[in-house]
Amino acid sequence: MTLAPERITVRVELLVDQQWFAVCDLSALTPGRGVAALLPDGRQVAVFLDRAGVAYAIGNQDPFTGAYVLSRGLVGRTADDGRPFVASPLLKQRFDLTTGQCLDDESVSVPAFAVRVQ
Repeated sequence: MTLAPERITVRVELLVDQQWFAVCDLSALTPGRGVAALLPDGRQVAVFLDRAGVAYAIGNQDPFTGAYVLSRGLVGRTADDGRPFVASPLLKQRFDLTTGQCLDDESVSVPAFAVRVQ
């Protein structure tokens, strides 16, 4: 009799209100693309996995239009210092994936979340 290998689930977790919250399995993320997730308090987050395998999470609402679309944006890195960003699919403003700061308008930002992969 052969035993099947044990499957290990790797989860992506966000720090929300000082508690870790599992949002999805790592296998649900495609490098270079985002997914939307709903937090227990009703907020939407955009979760990304870059091509180097690093996970990020920011608020999903585009502050310029009010639409919940940042998870559908294009992921890239800045040319000058290599900061990871997502460009909104609507008006193309870029948001730093580590801080949530808009790279095209310093007065605008979205929430950024600490992420861990367990």
